Amino acid sequence: MIGRDVPENAEVADRLEEYRRKRDAARTPEPVPARAPQPKRTGRGRARFVIQQHHARSLHWDLRLEHDGVLASWAVPRGLPRDPGRNHLAVHTEDHPMEYLTFHGEIPAGEYGGGKMTIHDTGTYRAEKWRDDEVIVVLDGKRTQGRYVLFATGGRDWMVRRTDPAPEGWTPMPELVRPMHASPGRRLPKDEAAWGYELRWDGVRAMAYVSGGRLRLLDETDEEITGAYPWLRGMAEELAPTETVLDGVLVRIDPGGRVKPPTKRDGQFLAVDLLWLEGVTSLDVPYAQRRDLLDGLPLAGPHWQTPPWFPGVGADALRTAREQGLPGVVAKRLDSPYEPGRRSRHWLSIDTS
Repeated sequence: MIGRDVPENAEVADRLEEYRRKRDAARTPEPVPARAPQPKRTGRGRARFVIQQHHARSLHWDLRLEHDGVLASWAVPRGLPRDPGRNHLAVHTEDHPMEYLTFHGEIPAGEYGGGKMTIHDTGTYRAEKWRDDEVIVVLDGKRTQGRYVLFATGGRDWMVRRTDPAPEGWTPMPELVRPMHASPGRRLPKDEAAWGYELRWDGVRAMAYVSGGRLRLLDETDEEITGAYPWLRGMAEELAPTETVLDGVLVRIDPGGRVKPPTKRDGQFLAVDLLWLEGVTSLDVPYAQRRDLLDGLPLAGPHWQTPPWFPGVGADALRTAREQGLPGVVAKRLDSPYEPGRRSRHWLSIDTS
């Protein structure tokens, strides 16, 4: 049964009792209504929803569905899955007041849910099923569209799954993309203008998989190394909700500008290529366009950045490498695709000496 009619004089439970009990109206900017709402019928028409991005103790997204005069709520650590075939954890939380549809702001540290909350998406939905252990909805938001099922698995733990096809053109994030390697080059290419040039950084080659505000980091032998560099996890939270696969190098730059191996306490991730972004592979996209996509990401943090590249000016790049004490440059053809696992002549490694 999707909803129910409630007589106006009926005794009803206070559905916001737990919500109010967890919050001090004098200390939080969140709406804290004094009275419980009168349950209303939620029929088969369209009701409202909101998805909020919540930087609390750990980043998560809150899905809230208008139902019987309140917002039924789930905390989804990795966000709603964008393609079918994936189940994401969804923790059923207390009902929230309708005023929460538009709430955003900073919940003070020490208060329940302390942290920054922003509105990720809003829209309407149609309920196909609403039971105590299963909810099926079709979301129609500005950023989120699709048919989702939420189902209980025990206690407050639920799962959420997309059940209709992914948007046209969407491809799932690849589980593994092996790094492309440069071939040795004795000198700069003669057709210098047809190439782009990057400074060569001696460090740990790493492939970064960013999804749902979480990071998975693999080295060039496909070994999981995420735990070895905890300082990089913040990059995934800063990029959220963007999902992407990045090719990069882990280094540590000391105060004197010297490049050293990264440590568990300190380092930098230098992103040099972009291989998949928001459901679209870029492996066959020319290098120059991949760099444009990469430069469009907000990759400027305390431990991550996108280093400059030099289109068409190899001599300038090589001179800059010498001045900075770096071992050389990597020349990449502007029209070259990304060739996973291959050592290609489309990329050339050229020493400064």
